[in-house]
Amino acid sequence: MGVNLAIAGVTGAVGQEFLQIIEQRNLAFDSLKLLASSRSAGKKIEFKGKTYIVEELTENSFANIDIALFSAGGGRSKQFAPAAVKAGAVVIDNSSAYRMDPQVPLVVPEINPDAIADHKGIIANPNCSTIIANVPVWPLHKANPVKRMVVSTYQAASGAGQSAMLEMIQQAREVLDGKPVTCSTLRYQLAFNLYTHDSKIGPNGYNEEEMKMVLETRKIFSCPEIAITCTCVRVPVMRTHCESINLEFTNPMTPEEATEILRAAPGVSIMDDRENNRFPQPLDATGNDDCYVGRIRQDESIPNNRGLNIWVAGDQLRKGAALNAVQIAEELM
Repeated sequence: MGVNLAIAGVTGAVGQEFLQIIEQRNLAFDSLKLLASSRSAGKKIEFKGKTYIVEELTENSFANIDIALFSAGGGRSKQFAPAAVKAGAVVIDNSSAYRMDPQVPLVVPEINPDAIADHKGIIANPNCSTIIANVPVWPLHKANPVKRMVVSTYQAASGAGQSAMLEMIQQAREVLDGKPVTCSTLRYQLAFNLYTHDSKIGPNGYNEEEMKMVLETRKIFSCPEIAITCTCVRVPVMRTHCESINLEFTNPMTPEEATEILRAAPGVSIMDDRENNRFPQPLDATGNDDCYVGRIRQDESIPNNRGLNIWVAGDQLRKGAALNAVQIAEELM
């Protein structure tokens, strides 16, 4: 038996990815309602041999809906998710609106699926960079508790949405043609350039993206004492985030031991070919479900083999967003 499903924000990059993943995973549903802002209302979307008309997202959109997948931005989540819950739906929200709410489970199904049962109508999808880091770090942490985690991210244009991806293509053409570069969605030129993530800087000097990774990881791991520091960077890649992760463990762990743990971990693929200097690239992970891990090596600056470096690539639109939400929906069903 299927469910009555709604997608809020269906015309965006993550919304479109929801549709692809629902089809690929053959998620059973009895009905599907496609919702977006008023400017997209009336648009036709072909899906699984049927034509759907996009409806305007309102507080009255959720009658008889069982599960609502939200990727319409934090403001709209705060505005419309309570109405969906009141109508009887379970909301799986891809924005940051509810992630740190103590009443809302923050879930990566490979890590803490049991938290889903604690929901009170809303389940939060973590930040994309948090998910991509934690899918491989969690099995290592379970085997040997991580004391400290240092992360540097290399985040694709896809993290800023469909309009950012299109603008980066436009920027590349403008640079090559010697024309002034358009920066309307992206704050700065991203084509042939990179910049530290342009989310708001807090009083501690960290930006919001960096603090999301710190606070969300502690919540997902149920480990408030883990020491985490991050530097988040936007790079001129279309989609798929990469991350350099340095881990300090409680006890010794060798690269060989870590590799064996990761080989058996759900949602992880190893790509670690030292002989050919071939490690995960954005193109390897794009369009795929797993987080790809390589450059698994000892951190020789930490004594007694208690440190490791790993390199991770994960598709921000899939596991970093839409896939994680659909996996939560599958757990609910």
